[in-house]
Amino acid sequence: MGFSAVDYAVLAAYLVGITWFGSRFRKSHRSVKDYFVGSRRTPWLVISLSIVATETSTLTLIGVPALAYTVYPRPELGGSFTYLQVVAGYIVARFAISWLFIPAYFQGGMLTAYELLNQRFGPQAKHFTASLFLVMRALAEGVRVFAASLVLAAVLGASMPGLPHLWLWSIVIVGLLTLVYTYEGGIAAVIWTDLVQLVIYVGGSLLAAYMLVQLVPGGWAAVVDDARAAGKLQAISWSWDLTVPFTFWAGLIGGCFLTMASHGTDQLLVQRLLTCRNQRESQIALIVSGFVVFAQFALFLTIGMMLHAYYAHHPLPPMASNDEIFPAFIVRSLPHGVAGLVIAAIFAAAMSNLSGSLNSLASTTVLDFYQPLAGRGVDDARLLALSRWLTASWGIVLIAIAIAARDWGSVFTVGLTIASIVYGPMLGAFLLGVLTTSATQTGVMAGIAVSLAAMIAVRVFTPLAWTWYVLAGASMCAAVGLLVSRAAR
Repeated sequence: MGFSAVDYAVLAAYLVGITWFGSRFRKSHRSVKDYFVGSRRTPWLVISLSIVATETSTLTLIGVPALAYTVYPRPELGGSFTYLQVVAGYIVARFAISWLFIPAYFQGGMLTAYELLNQRFGPQAKHFTASLFLVMRALAEGVRVFAASLVLAAVLGASMPGLPHLWLWSIVIVGLLTLVYTYEGGIAAVIWTDLVQLVIYVGGSLLAAYMLVQLVPGGWAAVVDDARAAGKLQAISWSWDLTVPFTFWAGLIGGCFLTMASHGTDQLLVQRLLTCRNQRESQIALIVSGFVVFAQFALFLTIGMMLHAYYAHHPLPPMASNDEIFPAFIVRSLPHGVAGLVIAAIFAAAMSNLSGSLNSLASTTVLDFYQPLAGRGVDDARLLALSRWLTASWGIVLIAIAIAARDWGSVFTVGLTIASIVYGPMLGAFLLGVLTTSATQTGVMAGIAVSLAAMIAVRVFTPLAWTWYVLAGASMCAAVGLLVSRAAR
């Protein structure tokens, strides 16, 4: 059907509306604590849904349906519901984080994750891990914004052939509008716009799923029959093959360690936990988010299964890769207005990730680097003003990285896996901090450095599946950290 004027109107209404809504939170904060943790007044359910929105990127929204749509030679590689084994690991990890990390964060009255390492080991360990976070988050988020721009350009390009460099305009629009409301509203704007954006992308996905069932000849029964014939209904694999990502063991163990790192040590998500009123509500918010994420991934995988049945009866659109299958269906097959809403959902996923990254990058820069150097003499009004300007500065940096990513070639793939390489050493350091009393600052820093080098080698030279990366990196960091700590005595 193509993208119509009605679709553009819906998309424009979303972009203007979400920017206006987020900017209204400026009046809700008078201090740097308000700006970064919302003075811990946000209801736990809102924070729980914000966590879900934050860990759902545009790549998730389009990549997971593509994963389920594609036919692979083995179900452990994708093309079925075996991905849910990884998501089950996400849920297990949330219980572990609630027991290991959240009590430590609240007992210490912390505003960033890396203050935990400062209290346990010293400022050098804090600065090392905080620096790793800044580099990892900036590169990973810049690449995500670029990837989202490619999707949007591919979707909208056919209806806007006269507008060159549509990918660049997508980056600028998403980047600047997200920057406006994050700069103005701080973490309160980030969390509440996350809630709105989650409603939009989940609602858009449900609407697309409903339309798919209506458009497949034979309806839901035909979808299930097609999925069964293609081997797409398998959900569990007991294989011990370490080179494939979606087995029960890789999913449950690897997914658990991945989420312990992303939700327990990454300021992007830890910041959400710190905005809760108290420790108990933080634990509830995190655990509930795991079950919501499971349902969300089941929905995205089901959409991929439906797309496979749909294109068994309809001609495939021209695509550079299967990642374009869901966006192409949206533009070509959904009614006018509905297509605009679902494309707005793709924008929503991109903006939700970006806003959280901006605020977490600014909070780490101010609270872990500037404030300790400036000392207690700096007043709160100055810190608040600096926090806003650092949010703006990081916004410009991320837009620049997103634009530069176009020329990175093979580095693009490395950018998407950067978090899985860094997360292992980071998690190892935090586990040494909360589970041992013998580890020292020198040992922890040596463990992180050796583990980083080892994980780069694993990535380049071995076929190990990505689901095992964090476990391998954390184990290496912990082992080296303990050995160096004992040797230094």
